[in-house]
Amino acid sequence: MALTRDFKQTVVSRVQRDPKFAKALLDEAAGLMLSGEPETARLVLRDLVNATIGFEALASETHKPAKSLHRMLSAHGNPSMDSLSAIFSAVQQKIGTKVRVVHV
Repeated sequence: MALTRDFKQTVVSRVQRDPKFAKALLDEAAGLMLSGEPETARLVLRDLVNATIGFEALASETHKPAKSLHRMLSAHGNPSMDSLSAIFSAVQQKIGTKVRVVHV
């Protein structure tokens, strides 16, 4: 069965209409990063950036080129802790929340 809607488009529309979903994605990205799954964390964060602040605005906020940010948030990206912190901070400000990580 073919998908009727692009996944990224679905995430964007859900994030824009549901702030709790945006916060849950941000929390999930932080949790994945801390639990040793950085590839997945970067991809979740990339989708969240696309759905909220956008890479051009993020580039302005972080003083990093948008292309570099795209590479950092790819599956094989390697952002520094400073860059990652700046990205999380910019997204947090945009969605108006703080990251909450729950370990089990």
